[in-house]
Amino acid sequence: MTTARDLAIVALDTATGKPVEQGDLSLALAGAEVFDLIEARALVLDGDRIVPSAQAPTGDRLLDEAAGALVRQEPYEPVEEWLWRRGRGLASAYVDDLERIGLTGRPRGRRIPLLSGRTELVDSPARRAAEDRWTAAEPVLTALAAAAGIGDEPPEGSEELATDTAATVLAAVGDAVMELEAVRQRKVIEDAAFDNVWRGY
Repeated sequence: MTTARDLAIVALDTATGKPVEQGDLSLALAGAEVFDLIEARALVLDGDRIVPSAQAPTGDRLLDEAAGALVRQEPYEPVEEWLWRRGRGLASAYVDDLERIGLTGRPRGRRIPLLSGRTELVDSPARRAAEDRWTAAEPVLTALAAAAGIGDEPPEGSEELATDTAATVLAAVGDAVMELEAVRQRKVIEDAAFDNVWRGY
């Protein structure tokens, strides 16, 4: 399993608590794909720019799709631009893919389950593997989840997070999530101002 898919599983598994913002999760999933593609040797980072390597199938449909979407012309794409471009609707894509491969199902006992739009994780080796990584507080998974608003920040001093590559990707995810939150706040203020004008204030 990939870090991105494990993150999607963790997000569904913890969805009963504080709701996860789809945009934040999408950005974190795009960041997780960068880590997965580095591990698959499909890319390397040159500073904050994503430099593709020779494309080879990873065996994961969404990850292969991500590899095929990499910009292959210089000066290449900064990580944060990738997050915004690749992240659009990515949370929904992962939820749909989990259902497609049988890792989630519609809850039983509902008369019209399709109208609920909710799927639930089924017991599977993939779910248990993701839960094991989560329980073990695997640093990259924990850091990406925290950026999406799930769980706590990983403890400082982790060697895995101290590398230039990890720091670059996680900083880009954090910046993108903060920028998205700023956009949300601006929209709330603009909507409130519009409502006041509409009411004659």
